[in-house]
Amino acid sequence: MTAITAPASPSGRLRWACADGLTLIGREISRIRQEPGELIAALIFPAVMVVLFGYVFGSAISVPGGGNYREYLMPGLFAMVTFTSTMAVTLRVATDASRGVMDRFRSMPMARSAVPFGQTGAEILNGILGMVIMSVAGLVVGWRAHNGVWQTAEAFLLLALMRYALSWAGCYLGLVVKNDQTADQLIPLVFPVTMLSNSFVPTGGMPKPLQVIADWNPVSALTAACRELFGNPGVSTGDAAWPIAHPVAASIGWSLVLLALFVPLSVRTYRRRGR
Repeated sequence: MTAITAPASPSGRLRWACADGLTLIGREISRIRQEPGELIAALIFPAVMVVLFGYVFGSAISVPGGGNYREYLMPGLFAMVTFTSTMAVTLRVATDASRGVMDRFRSMPMARSAVPFGQTGAEILNGILGMVIMSVAGLVVGWRAHNGVWQTAEAFLLLALMRYALSWAGCYLGLVVKNDQTADQLIPLVFPVTMLSNSFVPTGGMPKPLQVIADWNPVSALTAACRELFGNPGVSTGDAAWPIAHPVAASIGWSLVLLALFVPLSVRTYRRRGR
């Protein structure tokens, strides 16, 4: 039998990795189709959050400067779901590692970078579907985007970029823990990160140390960016912390930092596990 070797040219290796990555994205989609319960739970969760937080918090919290609390809330929920999706990738990767799927991939003539690219690429497809469901739920409870099609599209692209960047962090964490039980126990740890932000309440009423942490939390930057682009209440004033005063730039910056850090870490960790 003739051994299959990697192409010698950089462009050939890139095409090889992309082709294998697309194959693994198809594998993830097929797996979800065979186990629809996971997808249904992931899609119901955002809709439940819209109804729960919109009507529970909405009866007790006033929006700075006035406005509908549900319109204030929706960008925060978009950001929250974007960040909590990290753990879904962690759990999938850790499950594959614990069941020996990763070892089978390493024994195949495929690009080593294709596995993490396939896992993170599939998460983008899940994220798009989740954002559609959440948007419909938001429209039902009274949320609207007021700044036109282009800025609305920019907000959703920003959410997709952050979700993709976070999926690489989740991929790396899943490769490190290598155990689905451990990954499952890590899930609650992401909620304090999303709660200590401006997602649900203004940060101005927090104690000063917590306010500083919340203002520099990437969740807050993404939430503020979505409020600005959607034209929803709660847009920050000029005296806010830099990430809140320039939320779009801050969100793009956080996304690029995450990609620059976790893409090479994930690929390197996957390669080293096979040695």
